[in-house]
Amino acid sequence: MAKANVKEQIVSTSLNLLHSKGFNATSVQDITDAAGVPKGSFYNHFTSKEALGLEVLQRYVEGAAQIAAILSDSTLPPLARIQQFYARMIAANTVNDYNFGCLMGNFSAELSNQIPAMRAAMQENYAASTALMADVIAQGQQDGNISNTLPAATLAGFVTDAWQGAVLRAKADHSIAPLERFAQVVLQHLLR
Repeated sequence: MAKANVKEQIVSTSLNLLHSKGFNATSVQDITDAAGVPKGSFYNHFTSKEALGLEVLQRYVEGAAQIAAILSDSTLPPLARIQQFYARMIAANTVNDYNFGCLMGNFSAELSNQIPAMRAAMQENYAASTALMADVIAQGQQDGNISNTLPAATLAGFVTDAWQGAVLRAKADHSIAPLERFAQVVLQHLLR
C-alpha cells in the first residue's frame, strides 16, 4: 500500500510541476523534492521521466474528461452542452492567474518533436476530444440549433484548434480576454 501512495504522490506532484514549469524545466530531483520522496523511489515506479510524463498526461486527460462529461448530457440541447462545457473550461483556466494554460497545449509546443510517444498520445487525445465535439455539433445541426454550413467534423476541428490558441494567448497575456473572445465568436456566431 505504501508503494502505491508514493507513486500517487509522485504523479500528483508531477502534474502540478510539469503543468506549471514545463517538462524540460522540471528535473526528476525537482519532482522528488516536491513530492517528499527519495530519488530512488522515482525509479522504482517509472523507467524514465518520459514514462512519468505520459502518466501525467493521462491523469490530466482524465480530469478534463470530467469537465467534458457535460457534452454527453442528453438532457440538455447540444448547443447548451457546448456552451456549458466552455464556460467550465474558461473557469478552469482562470485558476492560477492563467499561468498554467492547457497541459496538452504546453506539451504539444514543448515535446511533440522530442518524444514520439508523447506526440502519439497527444494526437490520440486531440482526436478523441475533437470527435466528441463533432458528435455534439452534429446533433445540434440535426436539431437546427447549430449552423450546418460546414461539416460537424470541420467545425469541431476548428473549435478545438481555436480553443488551444485562446488558452495559449490567455497564458501569455495573463488575461481572460482571449477566452471571452473565443466564447463570443465561436458560441455566439460560428456555431449559430
